[in-house]
Amino acid sequence: MRYHIDTIPVWDAVKQKGECPLCALRRRNELIDVERFLGASVMEPDTRIQVNDIGFCARHQVLLYEQKNRLGHALMMHTHLKETIRKLQPILDEAASAGEKSAKTPALKRMLGKSEGKEDLQEAARKVRAMSQSCILCDTIEENTRRYAYTMLHLYKNDPAFRREFAASRGVCLPDMAMLLEMAEEALSGDTLRDFLKDLQTTMRQSMDKLEKDIEGFTLKFDYRNADKPWGDSRGSLERTINKLQGWCLGEEPNPK
Repeated sequence: MRYHIDTIPVWDAVKQKGECPLCALRRRNELIDVERFLGASVMEPDTRIQVNDIGFCARHQVLLYEQKNRLGHALMMHTHLKETIRKLQPILDEAASAGEKSAKTPALKRMLGKSEGKEDLQEAARKVRAMSQSCILCDTIEENTRRYAYTMLHLYKNDPAFRREFAASRGVCLPDMAMLLEMAEEALSGDTLRDFLKDLQTTMRQSMDKLEKDIEGFTLKFDYRNADKPWGDSRGSLERTINKLQGWCLGEEPNPK
């Protein structure tokens, strides 16, 4: 898959020297998109059609709610609810039909887990779960993050200055490392691919080793005998460790104020 190259945001994110530039970009886009979905896009037909069809996950419902635009939020939820009701009716019919089949299944077959309606009920459950977990904001943010990851690899390939900047960075979080590894062979080849993977290996090892020392120092500060020892870089190490392992989710915003 080819992506539009937008280098400036990636450069800016890497220069921040945070735990993961892609997390910083993801969070920036998330805040922009939350505001956008409750702004003029509320009344855009294409956007409303997508929102009606896909909806939002629980996390993004909370972020939308915190914007305190109750009318815009309610307008989107009203039409999304109507579309959900329309989709749900045939699933409910399937589940009811499966119940009829199960009721007619002999007790012994039911005890053996061979109810004739079992597979139909499982399929109905799968459909409902998919409906409840889909999120247009998650989809949009993930696509933008993949575009930025591709841009990062493009810059590494074509810009020696960026290559040096990346080699001096703290690397990325583990989920975004997985994404870069998945995309690396498509975007890079030969010596460039080898060099990128070596730089990624070095930055990740150095970053993780420092985090390990920092969080150990954090735990030691809880011993009264270390009360007078300086915090050094251990303050905030719990949040930084979690964000490194899971992607940004705790502590200070990954973008400067």
